[in-house]
Parts: sequence; structure tokens; C-alpha cells
Amino acid sequence: MTLAHDDEGDGPAVLLLHSSVCDRRMWDPQWSALRNAGYRVLRCDFRGYGQTPMADRPYTDAEDVRDLLDTLRIDQVALVAASYGGKVGLEVAARWPDRVSTLALLCAGMPGHQPSAELRSFGASEDVLLEADDIAGAVELNVKTWLGPEADDAVRDRVRQMQRHAFEVQLAATEEFPAPERDEVDLGKISAPCLAVSGRYDLPDFRQIAARLPELLPNARHLELPWAGHLPSLERPAEVTALLTEFLAETAPPR
Repeated sequence: MTLAHDDEGDGPAVLLLHSSVCDRRMWDPQWSALRNAGYRVLRCDFRGYGQTPMADRPYTDAEDVRDLLDTLRIDQVALVAASYGGKVGLEVAARWPDRVSTLALLCAGMPGHQPSAELRSFGASEDVLLEADDIAGAVELNVKTWLGPEADDAVRDRVRQMQRHAFEVQLAATEEFPAPERDEVDLGKISAPCLAVSGRYDLPDFRQIAARLPELLPNARHLELPWAGHLPSLERPAEVTALLTEFLAETAPPR
């Protein structure tokens, strides 16, 4: 199955991977700017998000991303990824290091990370609300948890729409498929330069992951945004767009 996706522009390929709170629409503020900077820009919806349906067989998101690149005949890509998309991006870069030229990670998850008590508490609260069929309550919990103080009402409404749609698609599924067993992800195999961004107002898990990545990857640096929550590309889109464009110009310059 090919993931629902957009593909525009010319130049080196940049693939945008979304947070599990959102779908590919979260990259609307960056889309035109990256294309105009001289890149072929792609974004996709993971299974159960946006316009991609739920799975009908076992799968992994990392393999779906690789298959999308194969379908589009893209040998190498710069990955810009947020939150859960960052976890997927790290797996792609570790399993197929020659396919990834550079990594820009915004408040990323990480394969093998053990969640903190705070993150487990969030997950438990979300489960209780969904089991009670309180989708609206679960949506509000996510908006409150994942958006920092810089997010305005329009951004909060946009995240509400994306998260609610994801819940509706996923809860309507009649069957779930466990991910097939794979070898553990060895982050030491990642050769691409990496910018690991964290937000001061984010949960500690994602701040700690970003701070650890320079210890785990051979060519990574950490930057904490003092104003940001978990979704900085939506909270201050112009500032983050400039940050991403500058990093890509250094590590995957447009032709």
C-alpha cells in the first residue's frame, strides 16, 4: 500500500513525517517555503491518519516510508520529522542509512525509549477517555498536553481536527495487527547529520531524547527552544521554518 502523500517541487528530496497527534497537514506552514527554497518536498500520512486507511495486515511505519521512497524512485532523502514521526525517521535512518542524507528532528520519540511516569500517566488518561467513548475529552487532553503557550486558537483548532479524525479512523478499525518482529534498531548505524530540537515546555521524555542523541549519533547536535512545547513547527511556524531551511541548506543544499 502506498501512503497518501503530496509531492511537489524540484531539487533534493525532503520528506516530512508527522506527529501522532496530527497528520501531514501539520506541515502546511513549511510546505511552500521549503519548495520555494529549491527542494522536492514530500509529506505522507501514516496508516490510520489523514487520508491513509488503517492496515489490513502486519506492517511497520518505517517500512512503509521506505516503500514510499521506492515507489517514488527516490534514492536518498532529507527527513524532517516531528514527535512520533521522529521515532520513525530514526528507524529509517538506522535500517537504511544510505537512504537518508540528513535528519531534522522536532521533539522526536526514539526507538527503545522507556516512557517516564508522566508519559505513562498521559497514555492511561487517554485510554480511559477513549474507552468511555469520550473522543472530545481525549482530543482536548492531547491539545492541552502537546501544544505549548505560543500556540494560538487557530493552531489549537487545527490540531483538534487532525487528532479527532485520527481517533475516528483508528477506533472504527475492526482488527489490529501487531508489528512484525524485527531486529532492534541500532542508532549507531546512522551516518546522516542530525539536528535534534527540543522544547522547554515539552514532557521530559522528549527533552531527554533530544539531549541524548548527540551521545548516540556520530554527527548530531541538540538545540532547545526556550518558548516551545511539543509541536514547535505549529507554535511558531515562521521561526521553525527558518531554522529548518538553514539546517537543510548546510547539510542538503539545493542544487
